[in-house]
Amino acid sequence: MAKYMFEAKYSVEGAKGIAKAGGTARRAAVEKSVASAGGRVETFYFAFGGRDAIVICDFPDNVSAAAMALAVNQSGAASTSTVVLLTAEEMDAATKKSVSYQPPGK
Repeated sequence: MAKYMFEAKYSVEGAKGIAKAGGTARRAAVEKSVASAGGRVETFYFAFGGRDAIVICDFPDNVSAAAMALAVNQSGAASTSTVVLLTAEEMDAATKKSVSYQPPGK
């Protein structure tokens, strides 16, 4: 399974929901949603600053991760930004791939 990092920003209504039900209830709801899309939550953190929550998940494929992001974003209670995460071994494999690339203007 591949790893994905979801950075979430709650809307006013989403923040009200967190204030009402609490953080552990939100984490449990996210774990249930991720499982319904075929994934597993590795870690869930609340944050302050530019993002309200950071969730790292395993999903079987990009389609499942995209479905999760779409479900969250269309709810209106939060918006997400999704980052695909690579292991050090995957980066090692990437360094061994030969790619023909021409920079702009060359």
